[in-house]
Amino acid sequence: MNELLTSFLSAIGFAWWTEITTDNPRCVYYFGPFLNEKEAKSHQGGYVEDLEREGATNIKVNIKRCKPSKLTVYDEKLDVGFKSMSSVLSGQY
Repeated sequence: MNELLTSFLSAIGFAWWTEITTDNPRCVYYFGPFLNEKEAKSHQGGYVEDLEREGATNIKVNIKRCKPSKLTVYDEKLDVGFKSMSSVLSGQY
């Protein structure tokens, strides 16, 4: 029953999501949907730990009601600049 209600809330944009932003890589991740804010908060630690293990830096968490169109939003423009600078510094430019 909870899954059905969560699906309905997600469809109309009233479900709760854990939004996590990172600087490296420059991404926004959405985890959910959840029935309520408390449920979303109870899962955030595992998501943060996974991202830390993958090397993500400057991790920020926001719990909110939304309807994300993508679960991972990757900022390619900033990463291209970072890769270009890395190439210059490593002599591969």
